[in-house]
Amino acid sequence: MSVYRVGVDIGGTFTDFVLVDETTGTMHFGKELTSPHDPSEAVLGGIRSLLAAHQVPLASVDSIVHGTTLCTNAVIERRGALTGLITTRGFVDLLDLGRERRYDLFDLRLKFPAPLVARSRRREIGERVRYDGVVLQPVDLAEVDTAVDELVQTHGIEALAVCLLHAYVNPQHEEQVRDRVRARQPALAVSTSAEVFPFAGEYERFTTTTMNAYVQPMVGRYLRRLEDALRADGFLGTLDVMTSAGGTMTLDTACRFPVRLLESGPVAGALMSAAVGRQTGRPDLLSFDMGGTTAKGCIVLGGEPRKKYQFEVARMHDFKPGSGLPVRGPFIDMVEIGAGGGSIAEVDARGLLRVGPRSAGADPGPACYGRGGTRPTLTDANLLLGYLDPAFFNGGRMALDPAAARAAITDGVGRRLGLEPAAAAWGIHEVINEDVARAFRVHAAERGVDYRRCSMVAFGGSGPIHALRVARKLRIPSVVFPVGAGVMSAVGLLVSPVSFDVVRSHRMSLAELKADTFETLLQELVDEAVARLEASGVARAHVSLERRLDMRYEGQGFEIEVTVPDGAGALDRLAALFEARYGEVFTVTSTDQPIEVVNWKVAAVGPRPPMADAYRPASDVEARVERKRARRAWFPDADGWVDCAVYDRYALAVGTELLGPALVEERESTCVIGPRERVRVDDRLNLVAELAGGAA
Repeated sequence: MSVYRVGVDIGGTFTDFVLVDETTGTMHFGKELTSPHDPSEAVLGGIRSLLAAHQVPLASVDSIVHGTTLCTNAVIERRGALTGLITTRGFVDLLDLGRERRYDLFDLRLKFPAPLVARSRRREIGERVRYDGVVLQPVDLAEVDTAVDELVQTHGIEALAVCLLHAYVNPQHEEQVRDRVRARQPALAVSTSAEVFPFAGEYERFTTTTMNAYVQPMVGRYLRRLEDALRADGFLGTLDVMTSAGGTMTLDTACRFPVRLLESGPVAGALMSAAVGRQTGRPDLLSFDMGGTTAKGCIVLGGEPRKKYQFEVARMHDFKPGSGLPVRGPFIDMVEIGAGGGSIAEVDARGLLRVGPRSAGADPGPACYGRGGTRPTLTDANLLLGYLDPAFFNGGRMALDPAAARAAITDGVGRRLGLEPAAAAWGIHEVINEDVARAFRVHAAERGVDYRRCSMVAFGGSGPIHALRVARKLRIPSVVFPVGAGVMSAVGLLVSPVSFDVVRSHRMSLAELKADTFETLLQELVDEAVARLEASGVARAHVSLERRLDMRYEGQGFEIEVTVPDGAGALDRLAALFEARYGEVFTVTSTDQPIEVVNWKVAAVGPRPPMADAYRPASDVEARVERKRARRAWFPDADGWVDCAVYDRYALAVGTELLGPALVEERESTCVIGPRERVRVDDRLNLVAELAGGAA
């Protein structure tokens, strides 16, 4: 009897689904418009439709893995819970003071996002822990009672963040406050900084904890409601959630640490790109995901996406670090651009064409959706250019309206710029290409990566339409379009192992660090991380560990991450490993300067799911024709409109080669191949384009 797994990825415009038969590796795909008023509506409807279409009972589904941008959107749109803050006396204004650093020295009108907890909902208490964990003043629990009662009764808070000075060294006081509040106010969601992320840096620790508290009630209600509805339908398996670090975790852990879900959906696509790279012998690549609302990029080196431990949400300026709310935690290192199928095009005050970052989303959506939208969007432009089949959008489940798209582009852009509709549509298309290429250039340059030596993996509903032109602008030599590209992030959810990262600040001089202390500190983190996986049903023997340290020369303000080697004598090798890594980053080292360890990191990772390296889409090839009816499409390289061959992606046999201009359609996306560009179908049914040098 077959065992099934389901992946669900909620995007800003569409919610994507994949159903995998674990026995055969066969996949089925689905796509539904996201329901912004209640995301679970689209999730439940999509799961039911997909299972019914393939006659799979929900009781046969062993697990459902869920990715969502619910947390990120809640912070950006300020739709979280009324949250209070308890902090050490004298630090009530820390959320306003921040780092006192200007993210643009020459902009006199700087704007910063407002803290998630207004000053009126913050309270100070008498307590003090020294930097080394020594208690100077015990907690006054009566003061805690008074403060919390007032916050609940006067302000009606639903959540409380407890952020005390130096709690990352000694969490005793935060634990006392937490236990007292839970005993007296059991309905209140309480987050302590020592639990959420015990990291040095008071401002970032405070913002991370307040963000966790801010989204905790909403995320908890959503996930529990979803679980209850699935159980009522007969679901007997596990419901897991994708984390920002690229692993999955149980529902209970997700409800406790929702801040770890901030980039939950997008990272699944990056993980799937890495899997495609490993399968095709391309360990170094640029992952390019463009959906209906945003485009995401991620650099993969050596078969693994880069990881970082800080992130910003709700930036006032997309490409200016410091203009958002900082979050500390494990994240896959990604760049996100406000460019997608729903991105709205307009002519700005200077008379120039601008596309995004505002999006029409799923409701009302682009004008061509026929759901009340009137603003011109990228999807309208791609439809007008002939890249999309109005009768085959989402596999024919949605009919697009070319007349509405033409009217929106003509009225919104064409007349103001004095352009014919096709030329205006091409302008919208090309502006997005330039925006994406520019963002990727900056992202790679800041990380010292030469992407010209990498391949690109392109996916998402809109990614394959734009990938080849973006790749030419970046001079990337080859592009891979994975099978199931339109729902690849949902597939990525199912190739990701269960994992949990534990990070703790503990500053120590390397010269004074003893072997037993070193092993004890790391083992404490290992035990905590492994315990999370054991709670998910993973046996300790099947857990692999990644141990890392943040190290620096004493007196420096920034750290270098060093991987702790396995085996005996690891401590003795750390100095040489640090200096070698330091030299790679800065080209010089200083052998006579003392070194210190600042942060300790352990990642526990479970076994990779069995379908991670072997899967194929279900396809009734016998009932298909490889070449479909041709249609006219716009290619400036061919001087405008040309009759363009259209192919069915799932009817193409291994080894097939196509010469552009051509369009390759699957139900969830379309691959646009320009004039004189060649693609071939590899043995895993990926489309692979090898590009000659030269910018577009």
